[in-house]
Amino acid sequence: MSGVVVVGVDGSESSTSAVEAAAREARARGATLRVVHAFLWPSLHVPLGPSPVGPSEGGLRRLAEDLLTEAVQRATATAPDVRVEQALVTGEPLTVLEAQSRGAELVVVGSRGMGGFVGLLVGSTAVHLAAHGACPVLVVREQSAADGPVVLGVDGSPAADRAVDFAFAEAELRKAPLVALHAWTNWNAPLPAPQDASEPYANPPGALASEEERLLYEALAGHQERYPGVVVEHKVVRGGTREALIEASRSAQLMVVGSRGRGGFTGLLLGSVSQALLHHAHCPVAVVRATRPASGTGTGTGE
Repeated sequence: MSGVVVVGVDGSESSTSAVEAAAREARARGATLRVVHAFLWPSLHVPLGPSPVGPSEGGLRRLAEDLLTEAVQRATATAPDVRVEQALVTGEPLTVLEAQSRGAELVVVGSRGMGGFVGLLVGSTAVHLAAHGACPVLVVREQSAADGPVVLGVDGSPAADRAVDFAFAEAELRKAPLVALHAWTNWNAPLPAPQDASEPYANPPGALASEEERLLYEALAGHQERYPGVVVEHKVVRGGTREALIEASRSAQLMVVGSRGRGGFTGLLLGSVSQALLHHAHCPVAVVRATRPASGTGTGTGE
């Protein structure tokens, strides 16, 4: 086994889908699957055992243990050859899963959990982990197109290089084509150097489009050589990035983006494009941060 894939479960339908997706990821990677439930109740100092007037097999701890058992059974049914372990960790979900991410290759969560508020399209746990997780975070949304491509959102920023690596690796694992998509407008495209000093703001016809195509090819440079079996389609679209990626997600089996792009504001850990995809994409979304914090044990309850 080469590593660990972590999946957070809470008994919701969304987390059940996450377990199945995580089992498939673990199988493809030859990794161990760790099914984790954040057990909040001990920190609230409430009784964990069965009620004096209830059945002997009742109680909050027993419910949590049963939830984990059911999730493990679902994972085993999805990928029988994957080694599965379970962990009941005291703490609230955000802290527990962030700590688990420090020793994992990938953390998988559903888009919404049992604590989701009506009207919200994606839960706070998913957004928080995408912004703070120490490894790539896969948020399972709608059922993906099984035979669709892996779609990579490319903006050319140095921060997105890990996302490019992750997308190529996923495409290879899934034996899927990779669509590298870069969207641009006159407002977000960097201006080429003027050719005529008398017209510092003028660009020859087609100059911006050519510059954006060059940006895409440079962002992918070297990756194709490392993954020669991955068929890559370069796609440059003139239009809004969020709209282009959401539309591309309709036929994708996975969307991959960095946590922040070249238009990000200092201090924000999750960019507007990543957030939009977590809320509106039509397939699972993997968010890959540019840097990985210092490693820890990955099995604690928080920092």
